[in-house]
Amino acid sequence: MTEYRIGADFAQQLDDTDPLAAFRDRFHIPQTKDGRDALYFCGNSLGLQPKQTESAVLQELEDWKNLGVHGHLAAKNPWLPYHEFLTEHLAAIVGAKPVETVAANSLTVNLHLLMVSFYRPTKTRYKIIIETGAFPSDRYAAVSQIRFHDFDPEEALIELMPRDGEKTLRTGDILETIDREGDAVALVLLGGVQYYTGQCFDMEAITKAAHGKGCIAGFDLAHAAGNMVLKLHDWNVDFACWCSYKYLNAGPGSIGGFFVHERHAENTALPRFCGWWGHDKDTRFQMGPDFKPIRGAEGWQLSNPPILSLAAVKSALEVFAAAGGMRPLREKSVKLTGYLAFLLDALDTEAFEMMTPRDPAQRGCQISLTVKGGGGKAVFEKLESSGIVCDWREPDCIRLAPVPLYNRYRDVYHFVRIFAEALGLDDKMREVV
Repeated sequence: MTEYRIGADFAQQLDDTDPLAAFRDRFHIPQTKDGRDALYFCGNSLGLQPKQTESAVLQELEDWKNLGVHGHLAAKNPWLPYHEFLTEHLAAIVGAKPVETVAANSLTVNLHLLMVSFYRPTKTRYKIIIETGAFPSDRYAAVSQIRFHDFDPEEALIELMPRDGEKTLRTGDILETIDREGDAVALVLLGGVQYYTGQCFDMEAITKAAHGKGCIAGFDLAHAAGNMVLKLHDWNVDFACWCSYKYLNAGPGSIGGFFVHERHAENTALPRFCGWWGHDKDTRFQMGPDFKPIRGAEGWQLSNPPILSLAAVKSALEVFAAAGGMRPLREKSVKLTGYLAFLLDALDTEAFEMMTPRDPAQRGCQISLTVKGGGGKAVFEKLESSGIVCDWREPDCIRLAPVPLYNRYRDVYHFVRIFAEALGLDDKMREVV
């Protein structure tokens, strides 16, 4: 465990000995109005742009300009198999086999497509376990799927709630709910990391408990992919989906991805919505009337993907690979958030609280803070005016994401200094300085 100390010199020391420090130079850092690097802590909403992404996208524009339709086969990176260029890197990010992974569509589209196959309610097993306060799109999707199958969401949706006075869910309570309700549950659907609190769920234990009661286990990894070390194959997760514009740094609204466990790869009895890009590659262009799915996750594709977006995703994934994958990034993330928590604790004040779990194993890059007394929005606005880019979520949450690829320990140090000033904690601020 790292021993932290207060003071700017210690932050500089951490940066000087950081083996990943050079990766910051691979990203464009937004600038403040006076030309300084912003303190960017919003990678949980939109990751920063890798410098190499521009040339990657321009390459495809150049090939389109010069080759037209022939770019599908003759481009520098041929468009016909382009999504396959991402598969190995994506699989490594989420702990999967290549056959289990594909870049396609957007997150909620993928969630719906996968629920078509894996939410198969019956008269006696029709419920979905989700969390109270799940990202709204997940709840919308779950409720609409329940209604599509002519069930009542009031009865079919089981929403996990923290205990009174607590902000996050206890793993034991999640497992107990699965055990108690599981005989009537068709699907356990949770986020990998809770978007509001930053809590990371024990996906392995949840999946094991779900399977023990005959339930399907699926996860929304929007805040986990590129953030946590994932082992979807080894954990035996049935399906998962994610976006690529947060921690994966692939640009606003960029194409997402999904995972389907290998054991489902050849189960053609699973119902699915079909499209031609999921059809067997050897016969796809024979344009026959009968659908024959590609083995594995690719068989759930619908349409040929947007190449310009894929180019941005491919470029970003190459940065992850150059950094050595998720393990070294996760090691730095734990140190960054640990340092942030240490400095916040050094303020020794009742003016705010951290709702994110203290245990590093139960959180990713994100730390969520609430300001007591209802002044959180004003504090957030002071942070923004001071050149800090973070995130405000109603009703009272300031979300911070120190991302290991481009955030420094000095960024964390200066955030806490400015945060103390915004709270009017001048005496405490001097102690941290």
